Amino acid sequence: MSARTALAAAPRPAAGALSRGLLVALALAVAVDLGSLLAGAELGHLIAKPLLLPLLAAYAATRGAPRLLLAALLLGWAGDVLLLSDADGAFLAGMGAFAAGHGCYLVLFGRRRTSVPLGIVYTGVLLGTVVLLWPDLPAELRIPVAGYSFLLAATAYRSSALGLAAGAGGALFLLSDTLIATGLAGWPRPPAPDFWIMATYVAAQCLLTAGALKAEYGERRTTD
Repeated sequence: MSARTALAAAPRPAAGALSRGLLVALALAVAVDLGSLLAGAELGHLIAKPLLLPLLAAYAATRGAPRLLLAALLLGWAGDVLLLSDADGAFLAGMGAFAAGHGCYLVLFGRRRTSVPLGIVYTGVLLGTVVLLWPDLPAELRIPVAGYSFLLAATAYRSSALGLAAGAGGALFLLSDTLIATGLAGWPRPPAPDFWIMATYVAAQCLLTAGALKAEYGERRTTD
């Protein structure tokens, strides 16, 4: 990295203050959303959920995030908003937005090397989950869910190329959407499933963002 590039990459004090402010706002929005889900306060969830990914994307932008990361986060926001609607086709449209976001993540991960044994594990998880869920899924959702599950497992696997934090984020994303899929199939789920779906989802997006920023700029860029 040249001296000029290093100076450009170093966050300025004003940008650092803005980043910290956005993190505080994100933490408050997460607390409101998860607290609303635990309390059964639907209005709080409807207000807070659409704020989460824009705040995370804004924070990432202040840290010089790659465009593909911002695109993945904003596509996740589109999916979040669509899944709040009961309109016909909103679920499939939301799934499509998330699928496009996973595509952005996969391109962002590039050709970095990843563990072969881990790939075998995720392949087994993908195949086992789809096979087990298939008979209980609504017929019109079987193919879309299977296709989306492939992208989701690919993101979970390839995210580990960016380090432990991103790898954990990919795994949590897989867990979150698996909880959604078990609900679609009518399987038993843990108490307060919507809380756990959102908790693992938000953690996943935050960890993927942190891992991508660290891979792009190093530790200092993500913490100053």
